[in-house]
Amino acid sequence: MSAREPHSDGSSAGTIRVGGDPDGLMTYLIDLPPEALPSVCKRDLERAWYAAREAALAERQGAVRGFRFNRPDGSHTDLALADRDARCWVGAVDRTVGITHAPGMSLCLRLLALVDLLARAPWARSLFHLARDGAEFHPALLRTAASQPLTRDARFDEAGFRSRLSRFASGLQLEAPRADQRLSGVRP
Repeated sequence: MSAREPHSDGSSAGTIRVGGDPDGLMTYLIDLPPEALPSVCKRDLERAWYAAREAALAERQGAVRGFRFNRPDGSHTDLALADRDARCWVGAVDRTVGITHAPGMSLCLRLLALVDLLARAPWARSLFHLARDGAEFHPALLRTAASQPLTRDARFDEAGFRSRLSRFASGLQLEAPRADQRLSGVRP
């Protein structure tokens, strides 16, 4: 297992040690819990989305990855990514920004948490539009995902996410979009 140095910006980003086995399993030992990972830039999250989309279109399969997030009190959170789509997305983020430092790991987990939230939160449907030619996201959705703390299990707390979202987009109506509606107002 190789140790990675703390992030070069001088922050206390924690150490991430990476190992692998002959079967292709990648293992990450992170000296920070998911909820202590830093915020990221909205534009970086959007770029990660598009990198993941390109990897999915190219049918790139990433390695099976296991993560252990250690807490100062000795407890930990384990996360295993064996799902083909999640492996593809994580591989794309790893290839573009790397996930062996806290900001890259945070970006990766926020992308996965956003996908998870969008899949299970009907109220968020009016904030994004997915189509064969790409996706459109309400800027407040990406800004919230970039800054909302992750939970102990590396997800977004739905109530907290919604509360922060309302601060970024006052007066925003959270309802299901019409089938022909796009965020930009342009019809398909």
